Amino acid sequence: MHFDLNFPVTASGSTSQPKKNKNKQPQQSSQAAFTPAQIKGIEARLDLLEHLGYTVIAFNQSVNKKIDPKTHVNILDGLLQQLRARPGTVFLKRLTIVLDNDSEKGFGLTNANASLVEPYDVIALLPTTPATFSLACLTHSLPSPLTAHIVALPLTLPRLPFQLKHTLVRTAIKNGAVFEINYAGAIGGESDASLSTFGVSDTGASGKRNWWAAAREVVRVTKGKGIIVSGGVASEADYRGPKDIANLLTLLDLAQNLAHDASVAAPRSLILRAQARKTYRAVLSEPRLVIPETTQVVAPTQQSGDSEKRDNVNISEKSSRSSPNPALTLPQSAGSKKRTCDEVSLKSTVNGHVNKKNQRSC
Repeated sequence: MHFDLNFPVTASGSTSQPKKNKNKQPQQSSQAAFTPAQIKGIEARLDLLEHLGYTVIAFNQSVNKKIDPKTHVNILDGLLQQLRARPGTVFLKRLTIVLDNDSEKGFGLTNANASLVEPYDVIALLPTTPATFSLACLTHSLPSPLTAHIVALPLTLPRLPFQLKHTLVRTAIKNGAVFEINYAGAIGGESDASLSTFGVSDTGASGKRNWWAAAREVVRVTKGKGIIVSGGVASEADYRGPKDIANLLTLLDLAQNLAHDASVAAPRSLILRAQARKTYRAVLSEPRLVIPETTQVVAPTQQSGDSEKRDNVNISEKSSRSSPNPALTLPQSAGSKKRTCDEVSLKSTVNGHVNKKNQRSC
């Protein structure tokens, strides 16, 4: 089982830039839909991923700055209805929020917007400032109904916009979050178009050089633990197989077992934790108290012969315990008659003298 937790999709007309202020959040149209040409291209990419051996695919929808309940539209629900069924392949829905300076005041992960976040299986944060990176590692990685399990990093930028501090990274990993590395930048391929629009992605030779430098830094700080590798690829020619990705990670000074965990074990545990987000502090079933009925316990009937034998044994045990010096009985041979101690002493005399040994024993 292999995972690709970053399958970027963008619907036609899903975003529109306001004319009055270009720095505002791009508004998403409620009529966002996928054209037949886009559906055909997505189907072709899914066919290639299935051929390469991927069985769990997460469709990624990117949102800039914050989640606005007035303009936010879930485009993945309509997409899954238009795709054909693929037995043996699991489709997930992922929401990625790109955080910038305006997101430091809040980016919509609140209880008021819980209904907007609930349909998504995985929540990811892509910080671009030191303050938002600290929020993603310390605050939003804690267990809650709005937990963000993936911290995506803009590895293709000329320089990481924040410093990867060991304290923040260890805290995020301890809380269950993982750091994502998209291999699209390693080969200089075409990445998510929405990220280029938001200004957090760079392509070409410069982006490829930046990716290798930043990815080595991520592996050094995390020591190869708590990282996952995803695609983030928007073109069929840039997809790679699971074994090729593992070999690619070994070039980042990552051991082979850790490279395998980054592409198989870590994504599997991540999905399990993400599914537990929906049941956080929830009642799974209504408890019902069952009071057992009172029943009379009747002792089993026993045969009279067994009871008499048990009584005789008890009486003999009591008598042996009550008498400190029980009567001594000599062993008798078969067919012989019991003799008392006086008879033995009388017959043991020789020439009128009593055998003191026998008398003492009596």
